[in-house]
Amino acid sequence: MSLTLTRVPASAPPSVESPPRRGRPRFLRHVLLSGVGIVMMYPLLWMISSSVKPSDSVFTDEGLWPAVFDFGNYARGWTALSEPFEIYLVNSLVIVTLSIIGNLLSCSLAAYAFARLRFTGRKLFFAMMLGTMMLPGHVLVVPQYVMFDRLGWLNTYYPLLVPHFLATNGFYIFLMVQFMRSLPQELDDAARIDGCGPFRTFWKIVMPLCLPAFATTAIFTFISVWNEFFSPLLYLTDPQLYTVPLAVRQFMDSEGQSQWGEMFAMSFVSLAPVIGFFIAGQKYLVRGIATTGLR
Repeated sequence: MSLTLTRVPASAPPSVESPPRRGRPRFLRHVLLSGVGIVMMYPLLWMISSSVKPSDSVFTDEGLWPAVFDFGNYARGWTALSEPFEIYLVNSLVIVTLSIIGNLLSCSLAAYAFARLRFTGRKLFFAMMLGTMMLPGHVLVVPQYVMFDRLGWLNTYYPLLVPHFLATNGFYIFLMVQFMRSLPQELDDAARIDGCGPFRTFWKIVMPLCLPAFATTAIFTFISVWNEFFSPLLYLTDPQLYTVPLAVRQFMDSEGQSQWGEMFAMSFVSLAPVIGFFIAGQKYLVRGIATTGLR
């Protein structure tokens, strides 16, 4: 009996593949995104540059670096209108603050009912609420104006504030519903065993856990109400009640003798609260959008 041994050739050492080079694509991607970011920021940079140019050179000096600096636009713009500009800033801050409070209270209660409670017609009412998001706002202008006129609310802040306390914004309700549905149902069951009713469960259990959704709603409300132009223009006639957008509009007259330098200076001032509020709540905004599926 012969035993033959076959020699197994030695396997070649495994080749060590070099890791894919991702440095260059990542660099190119960053360069591309930086270029797009600069293009998107150009209007803002142009406005900031125009705020320190003389009014007669705003449209003739097209560069971002002014040939002649005129920082007096800020001082003149602050007192150029019938009222000092701080009056308009305070008016806008009052409206924005009360609007945020109204949206947080009313929309969170409506969202809690849709997300956590069980009652007859819940799905139907939720579908109707979503349907209001598809309704163009301009079709409601005339009926709302007639209604506020009959209530005697014209030239007051009531038409701008009361709707925020009545949960009329379906987008904020939908945002909070999505967030509340992600919370474990066992929290409600445990609270119910401990004797909590629906409102106490909302106040003690659900509400503290919804801070990211509340911050997102507050930031969106701040930006939308602060920049709102049409509604204040429609309902306010007293210049002492004007908001910042209406005040900035006064720098432009119908005869073309606009104070461009002062207008851009006050426009830049009006952006400061929005930027500050956004920076303060940015981390909550990202978390709130990520956890509510609004991506």
